[in-house]
Amino acid sequence: MRTLFLALSLLLSGCSAFTTTPQAPPAPSNHAQEITRAQSYGLPKLGNITATTRGSPDDAQRAIAAKANQAGAVYYQILMLDETTIPSFWYATAILYGAPSASAGAQQ
Repeated sequence: MRTLFLALSLLLSGCSAFTTTPQAPPAPSNHAQEITRAQSYGLPKLGNITATTRGSPDDAQRAIAAKANQAGAVYYQILMLDETTIPSFWYATAILYGAPSASAGAQQ
């Protein structure tokens, strides 16, 4: 019985690790900024982008930032950054977001 109670307690306490408290994104600037999941709450989604580059993970992140700027996004959130089966080729996926609307800021 004790083992069951301990396992149930650990399981339920672990669920809180997956919740996020919404946070305000940084002020918009003249280039797209990377944000976290907690900062994406209430922002309008513009679409998804991907990038495949040769080099390092930093090169893939820079490629995502460049594509976000070209698309006119205010913010982007990198969802995945992984090396492909070919060494030194990196694949990244991101969500693009626009500027928060005035009504969304008043509700928060």
